[in-house]
Amino acid sequence: MPTEPPMAMVAGALAARDADVVVVDPQSLAGAAVDVVLSGAGPGTGGPGGRLSGVIRTGGRSVELERVTAAYLRPVEPEVVPGLAPAERRRARQVHDTLLSFTEVADAMGGRRLANPLSAMASNTSKPYQAQLIARHGFYTPATLISDDPDEVLGFVDRHRGAVYKSTSGIRSVVTAFDPARDAGRLNRLRWCPVQFQEHLDGPDVRVHVVGDRALAVLVDSAAVDYRYARLQVGADARLRPYELGDDIAGRCAALAADLGLPFAGVDLKLLPDGRIACFEVNPSPGFSWYEAETGLPIAAAVADWLLTPAC
Repeated sequence: MPTEPPMAMVAGALAARDADVVVVDPQSLAGAAVDVVLSGAGPGTGGPGGRLSGVIRTGGRSVELERVTAAYLRPVEPEVVPGLAPAERRRARQVHDTLLSFTEVADAMGGRRLANPLSAMASNTSKPYQAQLIARHGFYTPATLISDDPDEVLGFVDRHRGAVYKSTSGIRSVVTAFDPARDAGRLNRLRWCPVQFQEHLDGPDVRVHVVGDRALAVLVDSAAVDYRYARLQVGADARLRPYELGDDIAGRCAALAADLGLPFAGVDLKLLPDGRIACFEVNPSPGFSWYEAETGLPIAAAVADWLLTPAC
């Protein structure tokens, strides 16, 4: 959505650099058109000699796809866009899928900068899968149980002297501390849907926004289990401030994001009392506006600069 803060901030930073920006509004997709032509390519989606052409018509503009040098993606599914009639929604879905197909092919063929291809974002749909990749980069990953067995969950909570539970997928959930008095009676609901439980780790949270090879870090001061919902959990908003990671951790965050194919990512760390650094997940489309507004870190500017840097 053009008015969504991350999208508006990146578009504004690009405009401030005299970039020619086309914003594709999900509410206007039914009236837009995208034609994609891939010709002369080798095996697969791209290859030596391949040529990607076509046109996108939106917002009163007609732009040749060969002129597109970069894209910042925060797509909205047409099914959740309000006010569309059924026929408009079907048309919007066709345009939406074609446009995203263009970004996938453009990324595979190279020559354009994408933040981020949807195929790369898919790693976050399974936090346990992503955790295996995180561990390869030297971060601690919390002990985890995904279960539909109440007795197994209670044993896990007992072994780790407490636990938190959260979504297993990339769909946002409120990270919540397991409370035996409150939650034990609800464990039979696990039969309907397994839930992810993790050991409860102490220490301050750090959100790292990786943009290419840059790492912009924010230290979070909050007693909440999930600082995004600190007012709900502890009655006071989290306080944020810039944080100096150090070259080693910054480099590992950038390498992790690159390994996941994410030029722009939000890496969630926790600084443990014994000096270890835990990593919970890598957000493939970080909503960075709050962090920038609270700390002044130039995240949108970094994204704009990365998009405008010619691809290799």
